[in-house]
Amino acid sequence: MPVSRRVRAIAALAAAPVILSLATPAVARGGPGQHFAKKLVKEASGESAYRHLEAFQKIADANGGNRAAGTPGHDASAAYVYGQLKQAGYDVSYQDFTFYESKTLRQKLTVQGAGGRQLTAAAYLFSKSTPAGGITAEVKAARVDDTPGCSLDDYASGTFTGKIALVKRGSCTFQEKEAVAAKAGAAGVIVYNHSGTDVVHATVGEPANAHIPAAGISLADGEALAGQLAKGPVKVTLDVATEAVAKKTRNVIAETRTGSPDSVVALGSHLDSVPAGPGINDNGSGSAGLLEVALKLAKETKQTRKHPKQLPNKVRFAWWSGEELGLLGSEHYVKNLTEQQQKQIKLYLNFDMIASPNAAQLVYDGDDSDKKGAGPGPAGSAQIEGLINSYLDKRHVQHEGYDFDGRSDYGPFIAVGIPAGGTYTGAEEIKTPEQAKKWGGTAGQAFDPNYHAKGDTLKNIDKKYFDLNIDVIAQAVGTYAYDLSSLKG
Repeated sequence: MPVSRRVRAIAALAAAPVILSLATPAVARGGPGQHFAKKLVKEASGESAYRHLEAFQKIADANGGNRAAGTPGHDASAAYVYGQLKQAGYDVSYQDFTFYESKTLRQKLTVQGAGGRQLTAAAYLFSKSTPAGGITAEVKAARVDDTPGCSLDDYASGTFTGKIALVKRGSCTFQEKEAVAAKAGAAGVIVYNHSGTDVVHATVGEPANAHIPAAGISLADGEALAGQLAKGPVKVTLDVATEAVAKKTRNVIAETRTGSPDSVVALGSHLDSVPAGPGINDNGSGSAGLLEVALKLAKETKQTRKHPKQLPNKVRFAWWSGEELGLLGSEHYVKNLTEQQQKQIKLYLNFDMIASPNAAQLVYDGDDSDKKGAGPGPAGSAQIEGLINSYLDKRHVQHEGYDFDGRSDYGPFIAVGIPAGGTYTGAEEIKTPEQAKKWGGTAGQAFDPNYHAKGDTLKNIDKKYFDLNIDVIAQAVGTYAYDLSSLKG
């Protein structure tokens, strides 16, 4: 999951309702989709998919310990997936795209006055640079409320023109805070943390989004600066500089040779890791699970034969790059679809982290039945959630809803009205005692203690949940390849 989107509302999760009524009569009677789904579930397994995790680990070990976008490790991972799919008989292609990596050249914040003092600061990734030596200006604090610095109303206490805005972290994105401060006339922006001792590490996403120099500081330094401001004017010198370095990477796209092109069942997972580690759970697990189901689907539908088995709906699999940098691969893909091509995709299923070592079994809350966080997804998302929940219920697996916030690769799809869903076993969120009773594991610890770290290796995955979620993928693929009527509820 993305580096810049770590805060998740897991503590507010509530059990998702069981939606058994969403199955159509054909599904309930055991139609061809259900028969095929059962067969696919039987064939696909975590034990078989484990070989793909081993391959990803070997690739990372041979390439500096990671498989990050734009690196040889990711290129080798994409080549491995491409080769497996090509051999299985799919129509496979690469989708190349360029992204930018931010290189920090200067990041310094100095409070002026008697003796002066320097604060530890981190330049926004892709921040607009100051002149050499920085800019010196008065600091003015934006209003601190439930949405600090997220709207122009937060700057209504006086003019910010030519001043450096001091803004507390929270509610809206770092990019939005920078953009609003710029609209208010600020010459720069400093964002301080809302908790902990860490300095804010923020981004505007890409060079085109940069308006003014921006940096992050800690909660303690932010509150100290705000306290000083309450006593009188304060001047600071903000000196930041970044450089955007262009890099290339690629998505891998594969689809069945049969099935209506006007009725596409799309599934995806991100293939890239963070630079800190090999990313075997995040997201080698989702990538391996998707690949395993794709290979078993190819075998059952005889994709390598001259005349493969006819499917009513075309199935399209995708392995995205650049997710850890902000959903870059999936956003690039959706952005380049025509309106007609968007309409051809009837649903999208996303699998990001399905083998967390201290796992939870979470299902994207497409109907917003939990009434937490984001609202419901596009029409059909509730039915996707219902299909997954019904399958887990039949397996006597407890599950909870997970906020449908669009912060993984399904985000760009729901943004254009395509229904979506999927499963997730947790990242840095802390497992509660109630959740430990449900799924075992250790309360008070993260679902994945190795999240975005060097320890996200082959040794630190949960094989039980890996296997279970591969079955979820197989069940959904087998069902939707034959029958989409349940999406209408």
